[in-house]
Amino acid sequence: MKRIKIVVFTMILLLAFVPALLPMAYAGKGRPQEKCPVMGGPINKSYFVDYRGKRIYFCCPACPQEFMKNPDMYMEKLEKEGVELEPAPTD
Repeated sequence: MKRIKIVVFTMILLLAFVPALLPMAYAGKGRPQEKCPVMGGPINKSYFVDYRGKRIYFCCPACPQEFMKNPDMYMEKLEKEGVELEPAPTD
C-alpha cells in the first residue's frame, strides 16, 4: 500500500511540473510563419518585408505598409507567438 501511495504521489508531482517545463524544451525551436502579423490571415509569400535581417510575410499588399508604421510591435507579437522568421537573403 505504501508503494502505491509513493507511485501516485510521484505521478502527481510529474503531472504538476511537466507542463511548466515544456516551453523550455521548445526554446529556440519556433514554428514557421503561417499567419500575417497585421491581419492574421494566411501568408502569401509574394508580399514581404525584410526587417532587421528577417523576412516577414503578409496576406495582402496593404499589410507591409501597415507593418512599417510600427514594426517593433508586430515583431514582438510574432515572437510571443513563437514564430521563427526566415532570415532575409543577403544578396
